[in-house]
Amino acid sequence: MSHRILIRNARLLDVRWEAPIPNGDVLIEDGVIREISHRPLSAGNGAVIDLGRRTLMPGLIDAHVHCVATTVDLGRNACLPHTQVALSAAKILKGMLGRGFTTVRDAGGADWPMVQAVETGLIEGPRLFISGRALSQTGGHGDFRGRQVGGEQGCLCCQSLGNIARICDGVDAVRVAARDELRKGAHQIKVMASGGVASPTDPIDGVQYSQDELQAVVDEARSANTYVMAHAYTGRAITRAIESGVRTIEHGNLIDADAARIVRERGAFVVPTLVTYDAIARRGAALGFPEASIAKLDDVRHAGQGAIDMLRSLGVKMGFGTDLLGDLHTEQNREFTLRAEVLPARDIIASATVVNAEILGVGAKLGVLEVGAHADLIGVSGDPLEDITVLSRPNETLALIMRGGRIIKNQCSG
Repeated sequence: MSHRILIRNARLLDVRWEAPIPNGDVLIEDGVIREISHRPLSAGNGAVIDLGRRTLMPGLIDAHVHCVATTVDLGRNACLPHTQVALSAAKILKGMLGRGFTTVRDAGGADWPMVQAVETGLIEGPRLFISGRALSQTGGHGDFRGRQVGGEQGCLCCQSLGNIARICDGVDAVRVAARDELRKGAHQIKVMASGGVASPTDPIDGVQYSQDELQAVVDEARSANTYVMAHAYTGRAITRAIESGVRTIEHGNLIDADAARIVRERGAFVVPTLVTYDAIARRGAALGFPEASIAKLDDVRHAGQGAIDMLRSLGVKMGFGTDLLGDLHTEQNREFTLRAEVLPARDIIASATVVNAEILGVGAKLGVLEVGAHADLIGVSGDPLEDITVLSRPNETLALIMRGGRIIKNQCSG
């Protein structure tokens, strides 16, 4: 027997539409949207949820998270016991779902068993699209050894679940690493293509991996019918990555107009992550973010909003990401507020729904209100198009959360 749920009396919002449907019904059957109408529908013998004129919209998608980043110090995180990281990651995932993020793309660290744990209901969380461990050159953004540490990184089987990256150098080595991450279930491959804040020995403006190495990783991803995402800040690093075939640029704070045009011309994406820099600046030191990394923070923090303003003016497609660590994960929805200082609400909502779904390659199934799509939905008090901050206050405004037709939260009448 099929399982039906009717959501009625809802203001239906999909940013692809010219305007919301002011009073609509949505019929869900076996976790899939079966009918959308501005006229009353029948649930048959199914359950009914009266949204009370609240806004019903697609579940949010965060395209840059680190589920296993259980502390703000990634070097320390890499040394934690597997069990501690796994249990903490389960709590992080549950929190993301409770904030309305029904799908997330992990940018380094989460593994296939974690995907299975979510899909089988062992733990509660969003749909997971994982990168496995990110690929980093020696001394790159994924190498968290300080200058005083010598020797090899050790075998991968001895590394903690909390290590978000693996070190590999040279064309042959990056091919093997990419193939291995794909073997282990990665949906896409992540590379570190420039310096970063959290890594101790690389300058922010450094360019990482040669074009030959990047092209080798892209080759392997394409052979497996997927793509490469690249951590990159500067125009120089972004240009090298895009010319090598990388599909999404993560962060991009120091991008210049020439690099932005190349991203646009290649049909690639940028996934900015404003909130992580803001949160680390305010709370990082107290939570143990390394002093050397805090010293690098201002190099990128103040450039973030200017970068996304320029990207919009040049017509570059932007996704929505947060990149938070440890106890800072609770600030995930503040990304909406920070973007609202430079972007219109419709663009921000699009980035967290239809654009991110396009990045993931699931545009007809997620991020949309469409017959045949997964019933990943949220019900929100207020109008996000008029006041985007309603998405920044999930504890106050989220009345309904549904993932695959399963009710996670329901504060509406039936």
